[in-house]
Parts: sequence; structure tokens; C-alpha cells
Amino acid sequence: MSKPVVTRFAPSPTGFLHIGGARTALFNWLYARGRGGKFLLRIEDTDRERSTPAATEAILKGLTWLGLDWDGDVVSQFERKERHAEVAHEMLARGTAYRCWSTPEEIADWKAAQEAQGISYAVFQSPWRDADPASFPADKPFAIRMKAPREGETVIGDQVQGQVVIKNETLDDMIVLRSDGTPTYMLAVVVDDHDMGVTLVIRGDDHLVNAARQQMVYTAMGWDVPQWAHIPLIHGPDGKKLSKRHGATGLEEYQALGYPAAGMRNYLTRLGWAHGDLEIFTSAEAMEVFDLKGIGKAPARLDFKKLENTCGHHIAMGDDAALLHELQAYLSAAGKAALSQAQADRLQKAMYCVKDRAKTFPELLDKAHFALISRPVQPDEKSAASLDTVSRSILTSLTPQLQNASWTKEALETILNQAASDNGIGFGKLAAPLRAALAGRSATPSVFDMMLVIGQDETIARLSEAAA
Repeated sequence: MSKPVVTRFAPSPTGFLHIGGARTALFNWLYARGRGGKFLLRIEDTDRERSTPAATEAILKGLTWLGLDWDGDVVSQFERKERHAEVAHEMLARGTAYRCWSTPEEIADWKAAQEAQGISYAVFQSPWRDADPASFPADKPFAIRMKAPREGETVIGDQVQGQVVIKNETLDDMIVLRSDGTPTYMLAVVVDDHDMGVTLVIRGDDHLVNAARQQMVYTAMGWDVPQWAHIPLIHGPDGKKLSKRHGATGLEEYQALGYPAAGMRNYLTRLGWAHGDLEIFTSAEAMEVFDLKGIGKAPARLDFKKLENTCGHHIAMGDDAALLHELQAYLSAAGKAALSQAQADRLQKAMYCVKDRAKTFPELLDKAHFALISRPVQPDEKSAASLDTVSRSILTSLTPQLQNASWTKEALETILNQAASDNGIGFGKLAAPLRAALAGRSATPSVFDMMLVIGQDETIARLSEAAA
């Protein structure tokens, strides 16, 4: 019987949640959720100088916005330092690690001597590895080093990269416990993954070299090695490492720019992963088909046009009430004023005619401008030009007809088309002043949709003001 799947995301709280980290979390989440497994969250906060509570909060907030839920409590790596030290001492007892009293100066001198002989990439070989215990200094602090294999090869069976072979002569006797008693990252990550029951480690391929060194810890402790899946990094549109010059790199920036979370999940899932011609999908659909075989080996390129297109599909597909709720959260994240209750009610009523072509929440708000403004409507320069004497006269004549109309699209179409015919103009000529009166703009949803959304009284009031 196979073990239940357990994946994890383990960011360092030294800054914002990078979009690459968000995609790594998403891949872990999808893989676990699609197999009825667990997705765990660990904060690797052992770097006390750079780790901040604010960064931790930003990571949790970003994951929550993206819709990634985790199982159990968030684990702090720093709080487990005693457990890490305990394992280092157990390795000593097993003979798979040793005490080392070499000072930084002695290590530097050793490397300088190697370089003098033309050996520039030699790994440090401690004189304490096989030293006689009788020679051990008394009462001097020591580091604990792994006993790395000196010959042969270490093979990493990676689910994305394939078989990766590392020559053991390139692996040093890495320190697992410093002389001040603090554990190193290489030890802590293995102990935590083992204790948390992690069965699959999905992470960036910049950690691939670490896997060989971490595998040594598993072997030294007689623990099962998890499956590895090292995924390529995300590059900018120009193929270079993603940076600020390409645009937003932090996940929270994407929320503040107005991208919907469902669209972000869809886009990030497809960023470096494929399943046939599947492009637009829900998270539930992604969980059913997401696998490691679909992950490519080449770096993925961020494509903002594709991101916007994907997000546009999800806004169009979205539930109106859920979109309104997320849009309010976007306004808060972007530092903008919240919608009033009246505006929110009107926007929800307008969703059906504004969400189809909006790719982001700012675009959605722009298309819904007519529903969010209050009187008096201020026409922009282009639409104001359509409010000439003749069109104002037509608007005046429309008012009594609209007061007695049944407020349906069919009834409104009949009245407005008749008004255009009576005045010897096409409907397009009548629509321009109507748009100016109702929205103050020349590009809007259909005149009929705007009238239905804002209602009979508001429509008549706006037309009357424009005619005056």
C-alpha cells in the first residue's frame, strides 16, 4: 500500500512572495489536492537577521488570496532548532558525522594551498574526519560535519529533470551543526521534511544541487528519501531571469493590479505545465489532470498578454457576487476607496453586461462607470459634442414616453427606435447623445443595458439633466 501524498511549500520570510514561489506552492497544492493528500506550509525563518514577521504575514496573505489552503498549523523552522541539533548528535553517534575544530582561517589556508597547486575547485577535507579521539581538544566548541562519500556517484531520480548524476568528489563534508550549536539549512530542511512526512518535494531547479547533499542526510539517518521534482524557473518575456524591469514580480502586486485569483491560478498552472490543448480551466479541473509529466524542462516565460487573456475568461465565467467580493478586496489592496452599498448593488446588477470583455478589475470598473457615477453626469469632451440642440430636443421628447414605459429591453427598443425614425435618423445617431447623458462617455455597454441597470427614475433624471 503506497503512502498518502504529502507535499509542502517552504518559503523564507525575507521579502515578498515571488511569483515563482507562488507557482511552486500552486504545483504542490494541486498535486496533493488532486490525490487526496496533504499540502503543508513551513516558514524557513532560521535567518534571524533577515526574517521578518511582516514578510511572513505577506506570504500567508498572498497564498490566501491565491486560494491555496494548507493542512494543519504553519511550521516555524526556527522553533525546531533543538530537534535539528538532536539529529546532528545522533549522526555523530551513528558514525555518519564527525566533530570538526577547523577554524575559518585554517580552511582558508587549506584552500589557498590547493590553489597554489592549480586545484581551484577542491572541496575542503577536514583533518578531523578520521582523527584519533585522543587528539580532540578539551572544552573547545566544535562544528559537526557530514561524512560525505569520497568516491563514486550520487544519483538523483528527479521526476522532472530525469536521472541527475553528481560525482561524490564534488560533495564536501558539509557542516550540519555550527560551533555555536545552531543548525544549518541543509540539515534543518531534511529533518523538517522527514518529521512532517513529506513524500514529494516540488521546488525550483536552483535547488537541484542541494538535493545531492540533502540525500546524504537521509542516508546517514536511514530515512526514506522523498521523491524529487525540480521545476525550471520563470523568466521574463525576453528570456532573462525575471526581475523588476519586466514588471510585477511579487504576488501581492498582481492582486493590486486587479488580476482575479482564479485567473492567476489558471495562468500560473499553465506556466511551464501542459496537458494536451487544455488552456482555460477551473482549479477543480486542474486537480484532476495535474501531474509531473506535464512539466517542461525549459524555463517558462511570463507573458502578460496571455495572463490578461486568461483572467478575462475567468472574469466572464465568474459568479457575480463572488466577483463583487473579490473586486472590493482588490480596491483595498490597491489603496482605493471602497464602493458604497448603492454602488455595489448597481455594479452587481450590471455584471451581466460589463464582465464579458474585462480582463482585469480596473477594466471591469471602467466598463461599469455608468453604474458607479452619480448625478450630475459630467460628459467628457468627445461625448459632449453629441449633445447639440437637436439631440437635446429629442431627449426632451423622450422623457414622457419613458415615464409610461414598461421597463423591459423590448419596450425600450421599441420606444427608442421609433424616436430615431420620427426624427429621420439612424439609431446610431440617437445612441451617441444617449450614451453622453447616461454615462458621460462615448464607449459604453449598450444603451438598453445601461437603462435597465440604473432603472427608470435614474434614466429619466439623467436624460432630463442632459436635455436641460
